Amino acid sequence: MMQNKKMDVALSNLLSRQDYLVTQANDLARSFGNLTSFEHKVLDFCFSFVKKDDVPDTMYHLKSLDILHHLGLNSSGRNYQRIVKAFKSLNEGTAIYMAIKRPNGEKGILMTSLFDHIAAFENGGIEFRFSRDISPYVFQLKEHFYSFKLSELSRVRSKYTLTLMKLWNANAMGKLTNTTIKGSLNEWESWFLGSDKDGKQRTMPAGVFKRDVLKKAEMELQSLYPDVQLFLTTKKQGVKVVGYELDIVRLKTHLRL
Repeated sequence: MMQNKKMDVALSNLLSRQDYLVTQANDLARSFGNLTSFEHKVLDFCFSFVKKDDVPDTMYHLKSLDILHHLGLNSSGRNYQRIVKAFKSLNEGTAIYMAIKRPNGEKGILMTSLFDHIAAFENGGIEFRFSRDISPYVFQLKEHFYSFKLSELSRVRSKYTLTLMKLWNANAMGKLTNTTIKGSLNEWESWFLGSDKDGKQRTMPAGVFKRDVLKKAEMELQSLYPDVQLFLTTKKQGVKVVGYELDIVRLKTHLRL
């Protein structure tokens, strides 16, 4: 009985961390703070293969050369190595945690990954399959939340800007309209910084995080979308920063993007 109670407390503590639990498609868009800018773009390329009538067992096939052309890279051996290394990182760095419940009401946590199959071949071919548990969220993400075109995402330099774009997309339900993104400091850091190899969340002093992460992402986003205004509000308790609120406003303009 005591063991059951201790396990219940342990699970409850994990389940309270909503910053990393995937419960819907837009949570998935926030889940990959560990990835580099290049890895984000390779993942976006993978998402672009998804069609609304795909089934969980769908195996996708691509050519490394197509990724290189998409990213404007030449077909050197070094760049092929970057592709393979990126897929290795995607295999290792896209852990997913989901709150689950048995028919009898018993709560638990499912620990899985975005992919359950990635294979690279000597002819440059790559095949991959999303895990059965996650594929419904991937299909929903592509259909309702992934409004950015690959050409737009490929122009982004900073991984922080890519993260901000996906947060905007997810919070605006895929319409890229006015929206507000709210979160605690812990949540913002999990979205942008991810965790280390031991699973410990990366952190920064709040002032450094605002200057080097949020502000830089804002500047690049505004350069890509001149009709967008961003208003960042720092939430405090006394002198301590506890979170941020970001308003994204699209101005009425005749400018065509």
